[in-house]
Formats: sequence, structure tokens, C-alpha cells
Amino acid sequence: MKKDIKNRLRTIPFIVCLLTMSAVGLTSCEDFFNQESEYVIYEGDNALDNAADTIYSVIGVLNKLQAIADRTILLGEVRGDLVDVTDYTHADLRKVASFDIDADNKYNNPRDYYAIINNCNYFIANADTALRNNRNEAIFLREYVAIKGFRAWTYLQLALNYGSVPFVDKPILTKEESEKDYPRYDIKQICNYFINDLMPLADEKLPAYGTIRGLDSRFFYFPIYLLLGELNLWAENYNQAALNYYKYISTRNGMNSAYPIGTDRIQWSDSEWESITISGEIGHAVEEYAEQAELITLIPGDSIPSEGYYSELRDLFNSSADNEYNFSLKPSAAMQNLSASQYYCHVETNTQGEKDTIYAPKNVTWESSKVDMSGDLRLYYAWDLLDGRNKNGDKIEEQSISKHNTRNVHIYRRTMLYLRMAEALNRAGYPVMAYKFLASGVNNKVIEDEVIPCYAEDPAKVAFLRQFDFPTDLYGILNPGVTASETANTIGIHSRGSGWGSASAYYQMPDTASLSLDEQIEAVEDMIVNEAALEFAFEGTRFYDLMRVALRRSDVNYLADRVAMRTGVNNEALRVKLQTQANWYLDWNGEIGIDKE
Repeated sequence: MKKDIKNRLRTIPFIVCLLTMSAVGLTSCEDFFNQESEYVIYEGDNALDNAADTIYSVIGVLNKLQAIADRTILLGEVRGDLVDVTDYTHADLRKVASFDIDADNKYNNPRDYYAIINNCNYFIANADTALRNNRNEAIFLREYVAIKGFRAWTYLQLALNYGSVPFVDKPILTKEESEKDYPRYDIKQICNYFINDLMPLADEKLPAYGTIRGLDSRFFYFPIYLLLGELNLWAENYNQAALNYYKYISTRNGMNSAYPIGTDRIQWSDSEWESITISGEIGHAVEEYAEQAELITLIPGDSIPSEGYYSELRDLFNSSADNEYNFSLKPSAAMQNLSASQYYCHVETNTQGEKDTIYAPKNVTWESSKVDMSGDLRLYYAWDLLDGRNKNGDKIEEQSISKHNTRNVHIYRRTMLYLRMAEALNRAGYPVMAYKFLASGVNNKVIEDEVIPCYAEDPAKVAFLRQFDFPTDLYGILNPGVTASETANTIGIHSRGSGWGSASAYYQMPDTASLSLDEQIEAVEDMIVNEAALEFAFEGTRFYDLMRVALRRSDVNYLADRVAMRTGVNNEALRVKLQTQANWYLDWNGEIGIDKE
């Protein structure tokens, strides 16, 4: 093995140059690497064949992932309709918001994605997965699984942002290899390739390196069943996507275990609307690993700017001395309007022992907060506006977005997994099942009593639904009006911020008697899209959620109309631009991306 291979995998500047595109959809990648670099690997003993290589290889790829971590959030959020720019937003980010991203924009750098991919390809090609230690344990298998997960997730991000990308699944180590023609893959081709690539590894374990710089290393990976759910969702294999998400949930803590949605929520304490109770962590995740942790995957960041990949998300979303209290991104008018439009449902027991259902009034505010507390409370929980003063003593408005008060970039969490499973189930033809995840939560009793009767005439559908096993003793549903229960660990996702979804007259399943199945599916899908906005605002999912639905409906206006209305007033020029699907994607010098002509 050539000297210092483990360090090279951490630091090698794999620079991808995408220079020429042939007429048949192939891309020649001339000068993939700086050939003068002492770190370029040509021939020789490139095998990874001892235990010391494993951790360095994985940490090396994590180092490369840091380069695209912020971008993953910003490209997914700033191009959506839930955030808006401010007077202090820098030009590159402002151009992201207006879909005017040129090749010099700091957020348009496909090289960073291919750096990860090539490192992964190198490891996959050279790791000896059959090698075992003196305890007969596979040395490289867990790392091999982790690296394959990194590669699949990175390719998915690349395809989502560029639409059509050169596909390379072997390491490029020489100038001759860089000059070959490589095929172009679109999103579905990427998904189908990696579904086949990952499925044989789905039940294998991921590495466990303990705590690294204060973080449990189990947060660093992309669980394979979760990735398979994502890939199948984008590939429109909805039955399989739902089963993949369920498989992760049902095995996350071992066989015959549970990973329930939890009962964390923010709620009005009573019908006087003067006191709020917060139970657990709503909208962002504690970075402590536990069986019932909300957080699943993060990309670790450095703690000080001089260390390398220091996340800018905190300074973009929050006021601080570092940015002279000038935040760059704020909740949009569209986000505020969506939140305020929800009907908060409060259930309490009256003096006769009966339950009363009461709705919070609109335009609820507190003197101590400048944020409207009408409707759903998750925006109020995540966003704080305060009057303050800058270093000159001038009055200013300070902002805090609690989801971005960490040096690390959060990618997946439990509630996201449940909502994606509901999305897949809905599109698979089970809108009632999907709705139950939103309104009440799901266990076997709900499935048998409230879901299966809706599909009883179709034995195949009943058999499919019974694959989702949520034992009632492991998934106890917290009922409306109940404040505590030793066995309850499940609520509807809408109840995390809008009171009791299952009791609300304003949050009902679309009429199954008068609507066709397709109409039910679209109506529930709209509820899911809104729920995702309320739950995951500012977390980098919004643009991709709109894109996914617009693609499956073949309706560019599903995305265009919403993004054009982010300020609360229609931006007709932006709407027209987004009615051309190619404009949804980045391109880089015409050499990667979708042809916009």
C-alpha cells in the first residue's frame, strides 16, 4: 500500500472538471484531478487491507461531506417558499432565491459532490470486505456499508440539484480515466441504480466509533433502509418506499422494538390562551443518541471558523455579534400565513366530566413576543424576534431560529421519516392510513378498526396493510384531552403544533364517499405537504418536497405558484421562470445539468 493512504483519503483534493458533453448524452471528464498533486494515486498497491484504514477512510469521506452540508439545507430551503431574503443577504444567496445561479456562485460547485463520490468509489473498489480479524469479525464490512450509503445519498443530492449528471461508479485515478466518456443519469436512473446497489446491504450494521469530538458517531451515517425509502419515493415505487421506511422504524432499536413518533408537542395549557406548555423537543433535535432520539443523521461541523468547514447556517438565520446582528434569512410571509391559517384545537374536560373542543382565536400575540401565535405553534417555537441594540447602541430587530443553533447540520430525523412513510402510503393508494399518521398516530388497533375496513373489499390491499405491525403495547396513542400517560408514546404529527388533530373539525379525512380514490390521494397529499412545511420549515426540505409532488403530478405550477408567492404577493416573473422545469435545476457551464434551451 502506498504511504499515508489513510491520510490521503482524508485530504486528497479530488477536483472534478466537467468539460465537454457529447451529442449522445455522454460527458468527457478531462482533468478530473490536478495531476501535479502529490496526492494523486496512479497504480501500485492501492488495496485497503488493514483495520487502521477503516476509520480514516470513513472520516475522510465525512470531511468531504462537510463541504456540501450547508448547501444541502440552503438549496432546499432558499429556493422554496418558506424563507425570504433580507437587506443583508449576500449576492450569491440572493441569486439562489431568484433562481439566477451562475457558474461562479459559491453554492454551484459540482466538484464538491464528485470529490465525495470518487473517495467512495476508491474505497468500494479497494476494500477487502472478506478480510477478518483474529476474532473472525469482518474488518471492512460496516465501513463498506457506510461508504455505499454516503455515495448513494451524495448522488441523490447531485441529481436533485442538477437534474442530469455524469455517472461514474469506479474511481478515477489517472488522466486517461478522466478523459473517458461517462453516461448522464437523471433522478430516476440514479435512484434505480442505488436501490439495486444498497438492497443487498440493508440488514448489515453500520460502524460504531463511540464519541468523536462530543458527538455520538452513530449520527454520522445514512441508515440503508432509510436511504432505500428515499430512493424508492423519488423513483415512485411507493409500496416499496413505505415498506423501507417502516423497516427502519421497526428495526432501528433491534428486532421486536419500537421507534414511536413520541408525544412531544407545544400546546396551549388552557382555553385562556395565556400559557403554553412545551413537552420535549419540537422542530429540532437534541444531539444525544438514545433509543427514542428524534435525530437520526447529521453532518458534523467544525466549532471555529479556522478549523475548516464551519457552518454558516447559524449566522444566516440568527442575529449574533459575528454578523453584527444582521441576519440574512427570515420566515417568509407565505410561511407565516400557512402557520396562522391552521386551527388550533384544544380539548379539555368540563365540570360535568365531558370533553369540550375549543379553538384558539386568531391574532393571538404576547407582549413579550413579536411573533403571531395564531394557528400552529411550531413557528412560534422555532422563531423568535426581539427588539435589541447593536454595538453602536442603535435599535435593531434581533432574530433567533432555534433549529440552527448548532455547529452541525441535521439531515434526517424521526418525524421526517414518519411523514415520508405517510406520503408513500398515500401514493400507494392508502390515503386513510396516511391521514391517520397526521391526525392521531397509528398502532395495530387503529389499523384494524379504522383503516382496514376502508379497504376490506380488496384482499391484496388488506394483506399489504398488515405488513405494518405497530403493536398496541409498544405504540400507545395519547388521546385528546389527556395530559399524561405512562403507556402513551404516539400522537398525530399535526398535534405537535396545532392541538389535537384527531378532534379537530378542521382537520378531517377528505370525504371518502364523494371523492374518487385519486381525489382523496391528492387532497391528503396537500395535507402532507402543508404538514411538512409546518414541521420542517428552515430545515432544507421544502423545495424538494414541492419538486417531488410537482413531478409526480406533471404540474409545474404546483411548485411555481407557491414559490412565486413566498412574499405574500405574486412574483409573476419568477412564476413564469419556474413554469419551465429546466429552470428548477442548477447547471455548471453547460456541462452538468439540464439543457435550458
